Amino acid sequence: MTSAQVRAARGLLNWTVRDLAERASVHRNTVTNIETGRYSGSADALSAIRSAIESAGVQLIAENGGGAGVRFKK
Repeated sequence: MTSAQVRAARGLLNWTVRDLAERASVHRNTVTNIETGRYSGSADALSAIRSAIESAGVQLIAENGGGAGVRFKK
């Protein structure tokens, strides 16, 4: 999961940093720092963020020659 994917997923969901932080049970500064690349994130924080995003219906797409991305689950 890249910082750009986190930002893009929030955009698809129309969530603020605070919304994602609350749903993932992490501090909003953690989300901001991950999104800006200042902090790569702990394994627990990244897992919680991924879970919150995926639970909301967004799929994180792995690097597949066209780049990593996000999309709504089918």
